[in-house]
Amino acid sequence: MPQDSTLPLAKWVVCPSCKGQSLYANSNAFRPFCSERCKNIDFGAWASASFSLPADAPPDDMVFGDARLQ
Repeated sequence: MPQDSTLPLAKWVVCPSCKGQSLYANSNAFRPFCSERCKNIDFGAWASASFSLPADAPPDDMVFGDARLQ
């Protein structure tokens, strides 16, 4: 792990993008990422909908609720 003597309580975490070491401190403007490049890669994945959360909603062409009650 890299050491920075100017940051006595520096915490090192794994960069979510490249899996390298990333300084998690106020001095790292890109935290939790290690660099601007890794931050932009992650942002691009979200912007292109590569990341998504599973939806519990039925497809648009399905009736909502219990079909027996309609």
